[in-house]
Amino acid sequence: QVNLTASLGTLAVAAEVEGVALRGEGQPHLSLAAAHLDHLNRQLQFVTYTNTQFHPDTADIVQFSTDGHSAAFAIRIRHPPTPRLYGPGTPGDSDGDGDSASAGDGGYNISALVTVATKTFLRYDKLRGLIASIRRFYPSVTIVVADDSQRPEPLSGPHLEHYLMPFGKGWFAGRNLAVSQVTTKYVLWVDDDFIFTPRTRLEKLVDVLERTSLDLVRGTGGTRGDMEGHGATGSTRGHRRAGSGQCIPTVWGRGWQEGCRGPPTMGPQDPLTVGPGVQRPGEEPRDSSEPIVGSLPVPTEFFIDGLGVLHVGSCEDVVVDHASKLALPWRRSEGERQYNRYRYPAARDDSLRLKQRLFFFKNRFKCM
Repeated sequence: QVNLTASLGTLAVAAEVEGVALRGEGQPHLSLAAAHLDHLNRQLQFVTYTNTQFHPDTADIVQFSTDGHSAAFAIRIRHPPTPRLYGPGTPGDSDGDGDSASAGDGGYNISALVTVATKTFLRYDKLRGLIASIRRFYPSVTIVVADDSQRPEPLSGPHLEHYLMPFGKGWFAGRNLAVSQVTTKYVLWVDDDFIFTPRTRLEKLVDVLERTSLDLVRGTGGTRGDMEGHGATGSTRGHRRAGSGQCIPTVWGRGWQEGCRGPPTMGPQDPLTVGPGVQRPGEEPRDSSEPIVGSLPVPTEFFIDGLGVLHVGSCEDVVVDHASKLALPWRRSEGERQYNRYRYPAARDDSLRLKQRLFFFKNRFKCM
């Protein structure tokens, strides 16, 4: 005899096997008895479960017992995900100025598949350089700009959407706004001082997402005389408990990658990375709505939320340049000076210290 007991649903059978006695069909407790073990095992193959106390994401622990033995197994309870459908565009139609077929990118229609999103604050000269570089290679891709500058400057052009926000709302609020306007299958998030080059091949990033289960695939940040070396990649190598909190070691270099299972230049890695990335709009971590202007490095806050949630890949041969920061102090515009005051506040800034303490408290960090 076998006894099955559920706590969040009922048990029944889809078919009855001859020689097996059933008791409790349609109830949380179901008993099965038979003279022959093979008949009993066959009947167990037809047992069904129906959840009666629905929760959007939980599990029911079903108890299984026989004479002298017992076990338990879990049944996952969740609502079937609603499929998202996107227009595939015209096969073979591409925005790039190169030969898509020869590049091995599958002939994807990037305008139909990808939206470029960015958040800007005071740096309109850098933003216009980004837009011009995108238009050189992808003239019809949609660009979404979230702008929380104090005195917004007008932006216009085909396939360009400019959304104004209250002053200083911050990176997270801007990202949430920009991504909320995306209607394509994928979104490419870039900083407003990036520059597209012939090596910024979005087709390669899309191809990886189309052929894998990755949530986000990123390229590499190049440099244009940039002293900060934005060609580097930061990645976490795991969590280390330390007293009352945890330490997140950050490794700067070419990035830590697991065994490569995709193209030779792609490897899955932890999501604490720097660089442009294409992702599915519904897969980003739930961003904080707190205003972040001149606070901790924004990628750190965002990608810490993605640790253990996002499955991220990296393509080292997809490169985006970074606008130079080598401008001499007396040649900087007033907008650049104002931006630097917010982006790099004084070390003794009380508001920065408060945000740092809040960030460590929320994530139960002791050190980084």
